[in-house]
Amino acid sequence: MNELPITSNLKEITAYKKKLNWGDVPAIYHMAASSISDMDGILTHGFDSAYKELFNKNNWNYTLLEGASDENGNVTVTKKPQITLRHYYDEQNYELHCFPIVEGERVYGTLSQHPLCPFTQWSPEKMQMLFRVSSLISFIVFTFKNGDLADLALIKYSHKRVQELINELSKSFEIVDVMGYSIADFCKELYRRRPNFTIADLLDNLDPNTE
Repeated sequence: MNELPITSNLKEITAYKKKLNWGDVPAIYHMAASSISDMDGILTHGFDSAYKELFNKNNWNYTLLEGASDENGNVTVTKKPQITLRHYYDEQNYELHCFPIVEGERVYGTLSQHPLCPFTQWSPEKMQMLFRVSSLISFIVFTFKNGDLADLALIKYSHKRVQELINELSKSFEIVDVMGYSIADFCKELYRRRPNFTIADLLDNLDPNTE
C-alpha cells in the first residue's frame, strides 16, 4: 500500500499509519482513532447515544408535527422537527450539539410538554450533546506540527463521518442552521493562521454565532 485511497475506512487508515511508522503508532493517534471508532458505531451498529435518542419518535410532539401512529405503532409526521446544530470545540475535543427550535428561536434550557417544542421532553443535560470525538483537537494540532499522510487521512475521515451523521439527521429533521466551523473548516482556519497560532486564540473566536 503505497498510497491511501480516498475511500479508505478507519481500519485501512490505521494499517497505513502502522506501515509508515514501522508499527510504532503514537498514543495520541490511538486516542483519536478510538474515539472516531465510537462515532463510527453510531452509524454502523446503532450504539446508544443522544444522537440515536433524537430519532425516538415516542418523544416527538405529534400535535405540533401533525403526526399519527398506526395500529403497528409506526409513526408518521407531516412536519419535520426543527433543530439547529452546532459544531463545538474545546482544547481537546470536538462535539456536535443540538438545539430544538421553538417559535423560530433556539432553546437552551429544559422544556416539558411545551406545545410549540418539537419534543415532548427536552433535557439539555442528556440531549444537547449528540456525540463527542475525544482528543480530536489535540490530534489536529499534533498533525499540523508533526503529522504524516495517515494522520491527515484520519482527520479527513472524521470530517466525512460527522457530515454523514448530519446528513442522516436531515432525512428526519429540518435543520434550520448549522453553527460553527466544520472539522474541515476548522483545519483550514488553523492552517491560515500558521505558523504563529495558539489553539486558545482559535477556539475563542471559533463560532461567530455564539451567544
